[in-house]
Amino acid sequence: MNYFMNLVMSGLVIGTLYGMVAMGFAIIYRATGMVNFAQGEVMMLIAYMSYTFASIPGMAFIPLLACVLAVSVVLGLLIEWAFIRPMLGEPMFSRVMVTIGLAVVIRSFVILIWGVEPTAFPRPFGNEVIRFGDMALYPGQIFALVSLAVLSLAMWLFFRRSRVGIAMRATSNNETTALLMGINVKRISAIAWALSAVFAAFSGLSFCLMFSLEPEISQMGLRGFPATILGGLDSVVGGAFGGLVIGVMENLAGGYLGRGLKEIAGFVLIIVVLMVKPYGLFGQREIERV
Repeated sequence: MNYFMNLVMSGLVIGTLYGMVAMGFAIIYRATGMVNFAQGEVMMLIAYMSYTFASIPGMAFIPLLACVLAVSVVLGLLIEWAFIRPMLGEPMFSRVMVTIGLAVVIRSFVILIWGVEPTAFPRPFGNEVIRFGDMALYPGQIFALVSLAVLSLAMWLFFRRSRVGIAMRATSNNETTALLMGINVKRISAIAWALSAVFAAFSGLSFCLMFSLEPEISQMGLRGFPATILGGLDSVVGGAFGGLVIGVMENLAGGYLGRGLKEIAGFVLIIVVLMVKPYGLFGQREIERV
């Protein structure tokens, strides 16, 4: 029983990373109807920038978090302004290809500036294990779990209570109609990219607090994308839930069926779910009238 619970808990921890990455995918899709394939690279860039801030003598964690979030918002706004806004009105395929090119540029930039060698990230909370009964968690893992819970609640309130959330959905459905209805599409797009960068900041910082920092962190983008599909491509909170489910499934498959099946367990789950619910667990069905 302890073995099972440890697998579940460690799966939930890695699932928080998937979930935060998935939320970044979903917020942009919900606002613009496009998939940002540079999400993993944005996460990597912010993680390395976090390392630079953390290396400043006397830098405490709260100021570090504030700096990282501020920089992430600026980075998200800059990416949207420089690369995405000029593509408004262009075919969706062209816009998606821009994000793929952006991913290559960011990855090359990070390797050029920081190198490819794994780097140990400072541990502001220490490395002492915190026990909850029979389960033990490191402070960085607790930070990741709490971050996902807070972000999920914030996004649920955002889309329930905020007019901006409704405007995001309208823009995603039909950009031209949204413009005619008086929605500031450029503003909505900028907010979505800023929020996506915030999710990347939390996921990148959480990764650094649990593992060593290396360029391969960008692979979390591709590994987190299935969580977006599972939860629903247009459901931000669903992406968080999908990340937790896939993280647990991967760990259980690796623990009981063999490590070789760990990598494909999430994709098998997605295939099964999509055969029943083509729009994901929490995705909204699109209805077209002809």
